[in-house]
Amino acid sequence: MQGEDGIRINKYLSISGALSRRKADEAVESGRVFIDGKKAVLGDTVSEGQVVTLDGKVVTPEEKKVIYIYNKPMGQVCTAYGADKDSIFRYVEFPMKVNYVGRLDKDSQGLLLLTNDGDLSNNIQKAVNRHEKEYVVRVDKPLTEDFLNGMRSGVPILDTVTRPCKIRKHGQNTFNIIITQGLNRQIRRMCEYFGYRVVFLKRIRIMNVGLGSLEPGEFRALTEDEEKELRQRCGNAKKR
Repeated sequence: MQGEDGIRINKYLSISGALSRRKADEAVESGRVFIDGKKAVLGDTVSEGQVVTLDGKVVTPEEKKVIYIYNKPMGQVCTAYGADKDSIFRYVEFPMKVNYVGRLDKDSQGLLLLTNDGDLSNNIQKAVNRHEKEYVVRVDKPLTEDFLNGMRSGVPILDTVTRPCKIRKHGQNTFNIIITQGLNRQIRRMCEYFGYRVVFLKRIRIMNVGLGSLEPGEFRALTEDEEKELRQRCGNAKKR
């Protein structure tokens, strides 16, 4: 193996546009492919910074920008592959190397965006842009009007006061909340301030992208319309 965190050589050649995966396997087997000057074998992986040649010519993958939506199950964590045994990247092999856009903690579930477009990711995560994120939350005791109004108005946590947010009650213990910040464990801390404990938290929307019917553990690429609107809302994050 050329590196635990790399991508397989046949996939590398495929996303470069040089060969199909089948033809890439054939090229490797016939000794036409080298990684850092060493003849490649089937199953080798390519890590960032390594040089791949095919018939003596350097092969570079196309920088295709992708955006995936993933329904993160509870129990998985947002870390790099090797950093945690429960990393999302140990459960799912995405077609392209991507990074998550904003975290969901281990006890939370739902919509996670992943992309290799750094500009887009930064735009979505910047609090100053006030992009909406919507969650379904269930707490450990009945909701009161004082609690709901307090949550809407702004809550003192982490040496600041949260921005006013939108809340819609569902049943005795459950509500939807729309926030425009991304403070650490923000919703849980907001609830704790009023003496409530979150027992269920699921993100169902980021901006115009909704979770829909995607099952836990499943992912998909954004549709063309979803991506177009997302990029339009981000303004300066252009498609490449």
